[in-house]
Amino acid sequence: MEIAKRRGFFWPSFSLYGGESGFYDFGPVGTLLKDRFLRLFRQSYLREGGIFIDTPTVTPKRVFQASGHLEKFEDLAVKCSRCGRYDRIDSSLKKSGIARETTTLEDAISLIDEGKLICAYCGGKIVSAEMMSQMFRVERGKGYEPYYLRPETAQGIFVNFKLLLNQNRGKLPMIVCQYGKGYRNEISPRQALLRQREFFMAEVEVFLDPEAGWTRDPPEDVVLTLLQNSGNKLRASAKNAHESGVIANRGMAYFIYITYSILRKCGIPEDGIRFRQHRKSELAHYARDAWDAEAVIDDDWVEIVGIADRGDYDLRKHSDFSGEPLSAEGGAVPVVVEPAYGVDRITMAVLSSSYYVRENGFKVMRLAPEISPYIVAVLPLQIRDGLDAIARELFAKLMNLNDYVAYDESGSIGRRYARQDEIGTPYCITVDYQTKEDSTVTIRERDSTSQIRVKIDDLTGYPILQNTKLMKELSALSLSASKK
Repeated sequence: MEIAKRRGFFWPSFSLYGGESGFYDFGPVGTLLKDRFLRLFRQSYLREGGIFIDTPTVTPKRVFQASGHLEKFEDLAVKCSRCGRYDRIDSSLKKSGIARETTTLEDAISLIDEGKLICAYCGGKIVSAEMMSQMFRVERGKGYEPYYLRPETAQGIFVNFKLLLNQNRGKLPMIVCQYGKGYRNEISPRQALLRQREFFMAEVEVFLDPEAGWTRDPPEDVVLTLLQNSGNKLRASAKNAHESGVIANRGMAYFIYITYSILRKCGIPEDGIRFRQHRKSELAHYARDAWDAEAVIDDDWVEIVGIADRGDYDLRKHSDFSGEPLSAEGGAVPVVVEPAYGVDRITMAVLSSSYYVRENGFKVMRLAPEISPYIVAVLPLQIRDGLDAIARELFAKLMNLNDYVAYDESGSIGRRYARQDEIGTPYCITVDYQTKEDSTVTIRERDSTSQIRVKIDDLTGYPILQNTKLMKELSALSLSASKK
């Protein structure tokens, strides 16, 4: 968190006015990190044949009446007698040492009457409980129904189903993707980016023929950690998990695999990812089955992606409310598999799994080159004797090949290396006095801190990550460092 603020990943919003709980700004470095993830997300789903749309964040009331959000998108809150705070009941249950789930208002009131619930903040006695809507209402003016800020991007896809199917030439399966802001009136936002009132999400709706379903299998050689709602934990490929009945349908299995592949490309380690099946009592009102991709953040397993089987719930609801049939050719209403990515939470997972401290006390973000804010930084050894001019020329040439290149000439070379290590830059190119003699530069690999010398022409002919020989050398250095 200290590095996140100091190095420009993210920080609390509105700090000039004392801050506002549940809101965070992404700084210059964090914005690039998020952009790298979205590029990875977009490329992954374009390869699967996905199409992308962008719909409003402000939504008419009738859309959420149809979807069930106005009626069912609520959370159970409790109030403390001592500090007067409202909090989520799960926080109070944990503080009270009660290891069971409470989802109904009646159950919560029963625990309060028995005097078993205490406040997670001050330890005071919990005195009341109520259901609170998570929807943000936006007033439209006298005589008009209110708008609501969307709590998910999915409804913008569902209400456009007929137009999208026409764009897709009437073919199923149809994969539709959207990313953008979502809004939820959280009772007690906390843990930085993990629970916010405004957040960034990337959602995919996979529309399937109810009879044919999804026809492609995930590969058998990629093994996942799966935690069933029965408590059973196993290691299996998504393909084998589907064939054995652990994952209900092939579409869910396939997109659980796609989700795992994206998270691994982000640099989250294999043992830091698991897929947990929802208990029946925690399923969303639209879901028939759901699996969360969870990552380890601060020694806790935290949901970062949800993969849900929404069935035909949404299209049937919107058909009923709008009077427009939302069906495919032949009249069948498609069923939907939905991978929903919490981009801010993924950012936290990436930073948490990447952070380490060297023996000398220096802090490092071991970010994967595919997602680091900058792939490479160009550094002149000195800002005199023409070294800075050569470095700026090299920087300009590299920028023509890749947008994610930094230039840094402020402070000693050691301080600049440390600065780039803290924001996760994998490679630093240093222009020194030998460069003037033979047109070579050093490339320092972040994790090993080792350097190799290469010709400038070998860097400026094509993007650094496409130089196979060079990448093998650099990857070998990184692998050696990770083993240590």
